[in-house]
Amino acid sequence: MNKAVMLVILVVGIVLVIYGVAASESFSSDLSRFFTGSPTDKTIWLMIGGIVAIGIGIAGLLRGQTK
Repeated sequence: MNKAVMLVILVVGIVLVIYGVAASESFSSDLSRFFTGSPTDKTIWLMIGGIVAIGIGIAGLLRGQTK
């Protein structure tokens, strides 16, 4: 069961990163980058959340294999 949960977290992380990349190429993110020099907060949080979820998912799957 734990392995399945970690796999779901890994997949959710990948999906969040994909949405973050798509959001970084959006018109609002381009405008934000033009005026502030950085993408929108939504883009940043999608990327951070996705990377953290991927890390947790991989760590959980690897930890389960060593036992």
